[in-house]
Amino acid sequence: MSSAHGTDWQANLRERGYRLTPQRQLVLEAVDTLEHATPDEILTEVRRTASSVNISTVYRTLELLEELGLVSHAHLGHGAPTYHLADRHHHMHLVCRDCGSIIEADISVADPLVDALRERFGFDTDMKHFAIFGRCADCTAKAGEDGPGDRPGEPPRDEPAGGARGSTGAETPK
Repeated sequence: MSSAHGTDWQANLRERGYRLTPQRQLVLEAVDTLEHATPDEILTEVRRTASSVNISTVYRTLELLEELGLVSHAHLGHGAPTYHLADRHHHMHLVCRDCGSIIEADISVADPLVDALRERFGFDTDMKHFAIFGRCADCTAKAGEDGPGDRPGEPPRDEPAGGARGSTGAETPK
């Protein structure tokens, strides 16, 4: 953790009537170090320094820090939300379904979508909590080596060798 962050966190908390307790500092440092981390991952990191901290302390601390605007969360899959520092640039998350990598995309790339949703539905979108699932460039390239049609969620190809199904394009019963 940089001392500048510690000073900013301390000043930010004091302005709102809170202290930067050792537990809060450890949770903030863990979030800063791990970037996109679940509460369990944050607990593991915090326990490297303070073994007596429990998961409920982490959850309470994250809830307070999010209310104060110091951390933000996103849902990047079916599990627990992940947390990151809120003072970093606003971004949305691109999550690779194949390898699990997370890409932070500048939120401005979604401006056309945000504008269209506002214009068409009067809906004001919070893209900071938005994750788009798909395939990263590396996994896309690797999938290209496997051949077309070998994509997650698609049924396996069972075309005859040569790729032709017949002149009608209709499938034959198996």
